[in-house]
Amino acid sequence: MLFHEIYGSYFNVVADILAEAVQGTLNQATLNQIVQKKAFAESLLTIPTALKEDWLLLKEDFTTPIQHTPTMPLTQLQKRWLKTLLQDERIALFSPNTTGLEDVEPLFDVEDIVYFDQYLDGDPYQDETYRMIFRQILQAIKTHCKIHVKFKGHRQTNHQVFCVPYHLEYSPKDDKFRVIAFGTKNKHIINLARIESCELLHQVELSEFAEHPKQLKSLTFRLNNQRNALERVLLHFSHFEKETIRLSKYEYQVTLWYEKDDETELLIRVLSFGPMIQVTAPNDFIELVKERLKKQKSCEL
Repeated sequence: MLFHEIYGSYFNVVADILAEAVQGTLNQATLNQIVQKKAFAESLLTIPTALKEDWLLLKEDFTTPIQHTPTMPLTQLQKRWLKTLLQDERIALFSPNTTGLEDVEPLFDVEDIVYFDQYLDGDPYQDETYRMIFRQILQAIKTHCKIHVKFKGHRQTNHQVFCVPYHLEYSPKDDKFRVIAFGTKNKHIINLARIESCELLHQVELSEFAEHPKQLKSLTFRLNNQRNALERVLLHFSHFEKETIRLSKYEYQVTLWYEKDDETELLIRVLSFGPMIQVTAPNDFIELVKERLKKQKSCEL
């Protein structure tokens, strides 16, 4: 295991709690806030009790016998792994801080990492214009800045919009970024590689633009946990809100929630698991699966 469990999220939560206790600012409300924000839902039932009764790191009055604020420095192995990740062209788009890693040798070279089940026409991450536009949009998202973008549509038609970018989305399947933005009336979803120019305008109050509520749909499927399918599914769909129920030793029921705009990509990703996944609801998604399979069969014939 490359990153030891002591550096995981639970230990970071405990470190934050003890840091507050060392400073004498911890109380029940602060403890609950830290756990709810940085851990998982069930942690509120386990971490406070463990700190007081099992680990004896926290007293009933929320003070601690620890005298110094906890620190968790990175190991050399972790630094080498991070240096490997920082070679990724996509990560470089965010201009990450590499302080302290200057003399660290990467654990792997970029050429050693092979991606599978991914289209080969991803975004042009080395293109200077693409990088500049990406960082302009990223800045606009952070500062709530209005932008003026010109881009090519799906049929190579020219478009331009004034909008406020809300967030960036990345598709591992397509290896592409897209920007989600809001105009005065409409929601815009634009593939970043199609944007030809971006002009930063002025900061705005988000209330000036229509932030349309997410149109979430649910998908339920049964999972046959063969060839480590459960771990692969949970990793593959990790960015979706979901609920997993164990039905038997090898069978699970997974319900996840997604936006309507992501339906086509989700369909492709579900089908990529083949017989390991059986969609059980809703009926309209089941029909999409049937139609897709019929098209695939007709193409084979």
